[in-house]
Amino acid sequence: MQFHRRRFLHLAAGAAALPVASRTTSAQAYPAQPVRIIVGFAAGSGSDIFARLMTQWLSERLNQTFVVENRPGAGGNIGTEAVANAPPDGYTLLQTVPAHAVNNTLYDKLSVNFLRDLAPVGGTARVPFVLEVNLSVPVTTVPEFIAYAKANPGKLNFASPGIGTGIHMAGELFKLMTGVNMVHVPYRGAAGAMTDLIGGQVQVMFDTMAASIPHIKAGKVRPLAVTTAGRSALLPELPTVGDFVPGYEASGPFGLAAPKSTPPEIVARLNAEMNAVLADPKVKARLAELGSDALTGSPAEFGKLMADETEKWAKVIRTANIKIEAG
Repeated sequence: MQFHRRRFLHLAAGAAALPVASRTTSAQAYPAQPVRIIVGFAAGSGSDIFARLMTQWLSERLNQTFVVENRPGAGGNIGTEAVANAPPDGYTLLQTVPAHAVNNTLYDKLSVNFLRDLAPVGGTARVPFVLEVNLSVPVTTVPEFIAYAKANPGKLNFASPGIGTGIHMAGELFKLMTGVNMVHVPYRGAAGAMTDLIGGQVQVMFDTMAASIPHIKAGKVRPLAVTTAGRSALLPELPTVGDFVPGYEASGPFGLAAPKSTPPEIVARLNAEMNAVLADPKVKARLAELGSDALTGSPAEFGKLMADETEKWAKVIRTANIKIEAG
């Protein structure tokens, strides 16, 4: 794992290492043809939405077509493998998702290692989660919830869109840091999980901000806290989980990556254009509507973030003994 982490950070640093003149000359002609962004999940998913917004914005800035290609399956691994094996010319990119910081530890046998086989390009958005409960759960604060869960070990079910998703990992981290015993119930997507949370078949969920807010405002679920380090502007009245569980933080980073040997000058060009897009107040407002914050920075910074996230979630997965057999 340490070798792969160093390799990923080295690839990220490469984009900053070239002389400016070399970068400018090599990147001027790019992109000369349509660029594909591979999404390892189905159309309409959160990752698909972020990818389609970025393709629209990059198409406008670079006067070239950027298109989304969905390659769903195996927790995003099918799409990851497709990009890792694509020509390293900047014309095939990967929509990175929180699962990319999880899968290498979660799956026993993968032909592609995200940190080893891909080069970070840059971030696009970071998505917070909301700790929320069914209305029948007699708590209104995180301390009350922890006390209630400890008084009822194994009787609370927490839902997620599937094993290894950011929502699942947020719940597992909460379990480890508080010592509560909740039963994980994975669904085939977030919509079914939320339906059962509202209906009371499950009692707890760490759902995304965008998906949660309509149900919170309708009074269908009770929010207790946000999972980010700071409060959210969309739900400013909610405390953070970390206010009561020191050191707790969980959120989902999204971005773009390229095959590992993609020329650093192309990576740098894409990164610069992405950061320019994300600095636009209209883009920031659109991301806020989706319950997320713009995630800017260099390829090296995004690479370090993904390496840190991989290390963080690896500890959770190993401690909780969570596994999926790659098939």
